[in-house]
Amino acid sequence: MTATDTTTLVDRYLAAWNATDPAARREAIAAVFTPDARYVDPLADVRGHDGVDALIAGAQEQFAGLVFSPGDVLDAHHDVVRFTWHLGPAGAEPVVIGFDVAEVADDGRLARVHGFLDKVPG
Repeated sequence: MTATDTTTLVDRYLAAWNATDPAARREAIAAVFTPDARYVDPLADVRGHDGVDALIAGAQEQFAGLVFSPGDVLDAHHDVVRFTWHLGPAGAEPVVIGFDVAEVADDGRLARVHGFLDKVPG
């Protein structure tokens, strides 16, 4: 993966997490995740587009009005990407900071995402 490919993929991933319109979110998920993708973090373990969609919808409900943005770390080699992300008010201090490691399928979509939460609300 090139640096441009990696940045574009992470930007599309975060856009899916920010898509509040259900139809647009489903479209973004299909473009970013393989049909059998698995997403796992300390709070969730979901599979497929329906599972990812339900997870994102739940996060949007819990953190209404907050947006996901790229963090400071973005790195890739072979078919693995690691990156940090922030969740918070636009342009303000993040409420949540996470670190994801993802496996990229041959078609350029995410097959597996392993998420870690570095900062969570008290």
